[in-house]
Amino acid sequence: MSFLTSVRTIVKEGEVEKYVEAVRAWEAPTDMNGYFAQTGERSFIFTGVFKNKESLVAARPQMIAHLDSVRDLLEEISADLGVTDPVSGPVLVEKLNWCT
Repeated sequence: MSFLTSVRTIVKEGEVEKYVEAVRAWEAPTDMNGYFAQTGERSFIFTGVFKNKESLVAARPQMIAHLDSVRDLLEEISADLGVTDPVSGPVLVEKLNWCT
């Protein structure tokens, strides 16, 4: 069963270009398909889709290292969340009508 992880971020004023370039340059885990979208002027979401839960768990150190490298570019979302709003879980429905 495929697993995905999504993380929402808000980038500090004046740092959007630097953040986008850092995400583009990041060498993502080989067991992941990644999607990066801008959802507002300074807000972004990244979604990674993995072959299985084990692939996601194995990739977490690499994803955390990337986050640590861009953490200073991010604004705190809330005191509870910090600079990211991450969620992960199993893919229950997959529709790939245009990708096949």
